Amino acid sequence: MKNKILLSIIGLLLISLGIMMSITNGKRAQIKQVRNQVSQVNKQQKHVTTQMNHLQTTYNANDEQAKNDLLAFAKTYYTFSNQSDYDKRFSKVYSILALSKDQQNNLFDNGLDATGGSRIDNLGLTSHYQTATSYTSDLDNQTIEALATVIVQTSGTGQKAINQTILLHSWFDTKTQKLTSIKINQIQ
Repeated sequence: MKNKILLSIIGLLLISLGIMMSITNGKRAQIKQVRNQVSQVNKQQKHVTTQMNHLQTTYNANDEQAKNDLLAFAKTYYTFSNQSDYDKRFSKVYSILALSKDQQNNLFDNGLDATGGSRIDNLGLTSHYQTATSYTSDLDNQTIEALATVIVQTSGTGQKAINQTILLHSWFDTKTQKLTSIKINQIQ
């Protein structure tokens, strides 16, 4: 009888051990599954972080390029001391511009008066870029909006030189890396 009780206890212990093993194995499988899921999430997070860093780097580079191009435009556009300098302005900045023909013609007129004479030379008009501060705004549809406040010293024959503050409002295309529109003293 003692043997039967002992065998029964050993049997119950074996059954309990089997149950414990199956529970433990089930928990191990769950733990392994959770670890795999955590690993996948970590990989996805690294990928997303890499993409965000790339986007931020690209945006910052494009943002700087938009500002630099607008300032280069301002320096060239507002610096002339005679008709020859005035005429050469477009050729100095054409590589950073992708303006419509109308806007190009409006911004870069020939500087001649109604009689065909040089308005710049006849009036002794001069313009010298002094300084500027530029700002950028949203990246929307591959376009960065750039603004600059520009201080220019202007004068004419017999006139005292004065400083003028000018607002430039432009759009920069991140694909072509060019200014696609420039407005002077206009917000809209």
